[in-house]
Amino acid sequence: MDIKSAITLNNQVKIPRLGLGVYKSQEGEEAYNSVKWALEAGYRLIDTAKAYKNEVSVGRAIHDSGIPREEIFLTTKLWTEDMREDREEEAFYESLQKLGVQYLDLYLIHWPVKEKYAASWKIMEKLYKAGLIRAIGVCNFNPHHIDTLLETAEFIPVINQIELHPFLSQVDVSDFCRKKDIAVEAWSPLARGRLLDHPLITELAANHEKTTAQIILRWHLQHGNIVIPKSTHKDRIISNLDVCDIELTEAEMAGIDALNQNMRFDKDPETFSC
Repeated sequence: MDIKSAITLNNQVKIPRLGLGVYKSQEGEEAYNSVKWALEAGYRLIDTAKAYKNEVSVGRAIHDSGIPREEIFLTTKLWTEDMREDREEEAFYESLQKLGVQYLDLYLIHWPVKEKYAASWKIMEKLYKAGLIRAIGVCNFNPHHIDTLLETAEFIPVINQIELHPFLSQVDVSDFCRKKDIAVEAWSPLARGRLLDHPLITELAANHEKTTAQIILRWHLQHGNIVIPKSTHKDRIISNLDVCDIELTEAEMAGIDALNQNMRFDKDPETFSC
């Protein structure tokens, strides 16, 4: 693969395989600079959310980059409170306004709010059919959530964005999604840094003359995941792109696979309260 490598989603829209996530990037210069540096380095996928409270800075960086809007794949998300308060459409337009754009490339349901997500999906389908969103998907959905959604959905989600890293490989969820032609996108792909000094990852990094983060990102890519590592450091943002010139062997991939402990570092979709 190269920096421009993309996956074709089930509605034929293409999404870059490697992007920048901005979770916990502070509104203002931190988020602005992260996106600015990423776009300068060659990233074309930027993933934010209303809940991150940095859509204004993300949009400003995209605008100031001078890169044509159609060359950037921009994602944001529908927050849980807006689903509970039946203000999905208003929230969508608020995100558009904050980002300073006319359309979104991808809009996601952030969490499967019980007894709300199927109705919210119908509103997202309406916005999709109106041409305001190029693709719609979900985050943090387990298979039963997707099955429930599909009972009334007109369109299959293009993506399920889930916490996924070598300590939480989510094989069952990933296999289910791929059988439904739903792409898998990994958030917290580096396990919030907790894998960066793992002995196995450190050994593989030395063998391949790469950083431990690059080894983990390469593992994701070879599994077919879309991956959105977060960083606010310019050197790491640039370094995270340098994963195109290595190939992990089957034995190396299996070794990383074996690190799975079903260990979450954030909320469980079955018990979340946000």
